[in-house]
Amino acid sequence: MISYQILEHGKPLQKVLAETPKPQGTEVLMRVTRAGVCHSDLHIWEGYFDLGGGKRFYVKERGCVPPFTLGHEPFGVVEALGPRARGVKVGDRRLVYPWIGCGKCAVCKAGQDNYCVSGTRFLGVNRPGAYATHVLVPDAKYLIDSRGIDDAFAATLACSALTAYSAAAKLPAFAAKDEVAVLGCGGLGLIGISILRAQGAKNIVACDIDDAKLTAAAKLGARRTVDTRAPDAADQVRGIAAALDFVGSPATASLGIGALRKGGRYIICGLYGGELVQPLPPIAQRAIGIIGSYVGNLQELKEVVALAKKGKLKPLPVSTRPAAEASGALEDLKAGRVVGRIVLDFETVQ
Repeated sequence: MISYQILEHGKPLQKVLAETPKPQGTEVLMRVTRAGVCHSDLHIWEGYFDLGGGKRFYVKERGCVPPFTLGHEPFGVVEALGPRARGVKVGDRRLVYPWIGCGKCAVCKAGQDNYCVSGTRFLGVNRPGAYATHVLVPDAKYLIDSRGIDDAFAATLACSALTAYSAAAKLPAFAAKDEVAVLGCGGLGLIGISILRAQGAKNIVACDIDDAKLTAAAKLGARRTVDTRAPDAADQVRGIAAALDFVGSPATASLGIGALRKGGRYIICGLYGGELVQPLPPIAQRAIGIIGSYVGNLQELKEVVALAKKGKLKPLPVSTRPAAEASGALEDLKAGRVVGRIVLDFETVQ
């Protein structure tokens, strides 16, 4: 098998040739054909998450130690089955759910693998991921039939669409004129707008600092857009019923929380970094909610795929690049040069 690995954090990925793994027990070996490039890949590539105040969380502390293969948005073809694998056959094309828990703790047994206490089997986070021609999946139950959906778009559903869908599920019920702000219109925010529209939200306020991304947001259904560099940006969004923060920076948190009406809800799922400094009494006095949301569970991904199959998700811009350009894709994403999503093509890797 061929993979593009982190040998040193922050340095270009290196092409590595290794023996293709053989599935054991209930494992399924997938031949990867598409792999999404997600913004959280940047943090793993760089080796840390910024906690603000000069503090960092180093990914080596959760088992991500070079050499390591990134990628948590795999789509591919079943190539081989372990002796106890059931539910798929060789040749099946499947989307892979990557947020795989231990399967034994109470959280996993409740169907919330993504909240697993150990979290030691997340593909591309602490297990070898999708920037490779092959990836091992612990069980066929984590493979989803996405027939009828473009392969490249399907790959992006396993993280960005799932994350947005799970975050949107935490929103309050809206009255007819209520507005919800989408903070950050990168790949995550754009699919978030598509999901909100599919769920019937009409008054979406797209917020970003990039005109091209705001234009894309409007095309996907945002009713109005706000350039958050504008001096009156806070005034333009004040009074919103809710905010979905797909960036997760001090600036977006301050904007989103400050703009909420009484009883409003701020949901953060972006991992850009920094720390929140927030006076405590106004949280109670304004009766606002501040909620974190992390990716999503297997059932939610099945629901996302069902929406896409029905044609209810308006696809965002997706650019497919050769797998050998993985490092360049990360650099472009880091520099903010990407509108929509990048997906790597592993089908022609030699």
